[in-house]
Amino acid sequence: MTALFSYFKKSNVLICFILTGIVQNVVAQPLRFDFGTGKTEKGYTRITPEDSYTSEKGYGFLSGIQIKSISQKGKDQLRNDYITADSAFFFSVKLPEGNYDIRLLTGDANGTSHTTVKVECRRLMIEGVATSKGEFKSSDFTVNLRSPKINETEKIALKPRELDYLHWDDQLTFEFTGKQPKICTLEIVPNETAKTIFLAGNSTVVDQANEPYASWGQMIPRFFQPGSVVVANYAESGESLRSFNGAKRSAKIFSQMKKGDYLFIEFAHNDQKQKDLQPFVGYKALLEGLIEQTRAKGGIPLLVTSMHRRNFDSTGHIINTLGDFPEAVRLTAKEHQVALIDLNAMSKILWETLGEEESKKAFVHVAANTIPGRKDPIADNTHFSNYGAYQLARCIIEGIRKADSQLASYLVPGIPAYDPATPTPIDTFDFPQSPLANAVKPDGN
Repeated sequence: MTALFSYFKKSNVLICFILTGIVQNVVAQPLRFDFGTGKTEKGYTRITPEDSYTSEKGYGFLSGIQIKSISQKGKDQLRNDYITADSAFFFSVKLPEGNYDIRLLTGDANGTSHTTVKVECRRLMIEGVATSKGEFKSSDFTVNLRSPKINETEKIALKPRELDYLHWDDQLTFEFTGKQPKICTLEIVPNETAKTIFLAGNSTVVDQANEPYASWGQMIPRFFQPGSVVVANYAESGESLRSFNGAKRSAKIFSQMKKGDYLFIEFAHNDQKQKDLQPFVGYKALLEGLIEQTRAKGGIPLLVTSMHRRNFDSTGHIINTLGDFPEAVRLTAKEHQVALIDLNAMSKILWETLGEEESKKAFVHVAANTIPGRKDPIADNTHFSNYGAYQLARCIIEGIRKADSQLASYLVPGIPAYDPATPTPIDTFDFPQSPLANAVKPDGN
């Protein structure tokens, strides 16, 4: 054996081959974390409040939040302790790019719990999982972890503001939040078979990194069955379809796409500002290009008309500020037999139902001195609050049911039908905000 190893040391190629095989084998094995200071279950890695993240260790809590461990009597080592905090807290694991199935155990032998989980840049995965005293629940979800690298020579041209985003690093970061988040165990297993829904779009679609901004793209993952479907959101604030291609975001998507995957396409807000781009000519041609490339990869394109801005006339009706761009999308879908979600039409109903004053709560309208670093009020009629983003996500899910019955079969059972004419009452919308906040407005308008 020693002689064999000595021979391998002389060949860099063979050594690289062996190391690559070892890494792949390690990644293929489930990662299991047991949270708390009590005894640790065999096969699990013990996680205590002192386990801060380091790149060398490859896992741990992100700094800034006071973490607590609660231990209780009991023979079940997975359930006799848990980690919690008085506010949202973050746990991160260093992993290669890919899709992962997550299983989370929450609960408290001596009390209740209530947990919501977001990953990366506030991407909603599970919502309001409640347990009664002595009850424990396992929650499953599937996440996408990505990098800007396309191949050995190409990568996405990230904007400076993206460099600090949690979804471009080599870590999978969990945000545990809710009224009483109590985390017992966490398991991570690679998933190579899930159908991927790729999202291409702008600030109305992107995983917004900071409060008070949100988008429908970061809300929809929680509506799909775990293990079967994963959402990979490549949208970015300020992008037009042309700049999305130019930054190689579409090239990245097509480098990952496999047969049966979906590409949701929603642009217009920034495209309409390009004076040389006409809705039924240049813009339509760009849409057709993405449709053609998707089908060439064996994927399924789906077009989404862009939602209206909050712009009311004197009679309480929405003014169309998007010109003919939504109609160009409808025409493209019809001509190329592509499924269509008419979010433009649904958002008109939604905003008009809420009315001119109440609809402010669906957008980022924030009083002065509310956000750290921002003394002035914010009145943004393009970008959404958590409430507005969630209502638009419900519109998207309802649109999927009508546009693609096959994809609709992968939705979580029991999701009620949604009518934008009867949205969730704002005073009943209970959604935990993230501690990640920033006064800087997203690119685009």
